[in-house]
Formats: sequence, C-alpha cells, structure tokens
Amino acid sequence: MREKVEKVIAVIRPVIQADAGDVALIDVDESTGVVTIELQGACVTCPASTQTLKAGIERIMMDRVEGVTSVIDINSVGMSESAVSL
Repeated sequence: MREKVEKVIAVIRPVIQADAGDVALIDVDESTGVVTIELQGACVTCPASTQTLKAGIERIMMDRVEGVTSVIDINSVGMSESAVSL
C-alpha cells in the first residue's frame, strides 16, 4: 500500500509545487487506511489548504489506492515533525 501511496503523491506533487507548496509522506497505517502527510511551503499558510487536502489529495488517494480511508495533515492535528528553534 505504501508504494502505491508514494506513486500517487509523485503524481500530485508537481501540481502542488506549481503553487509554491509541497507535500511529504509521513506515514501509511495499513491497518486503518489512514495516510499521514505534511503540507509544506505555501500550503502551510494557505486558507485553501484544507480544501486541497480533502477535495484534492484525499479524494485522489482514495480513488487510486485501495484501502485508503482518509488523509490527514500533521500540521492540522498538531503533530508537526518540523524542527523547533528557540
């Protein structure tokens, strides 16, 4: 499943990068079907990022990868893996 998810992200990535954003795959939970990503760049502050995530990335992922039940962004659930500088 992870390999299929990676292939779909490779297809989606150029479209997101065209708007100065990016997407990184964080995790694929095969038992629940939850794909965790991190929206990066302009996507972090974009007011349409939720729409990009749900109506774009999640819909495409669910259509193309059997078993995917949802896609979540670690930034939107407070799980960011970004380095913190003090």
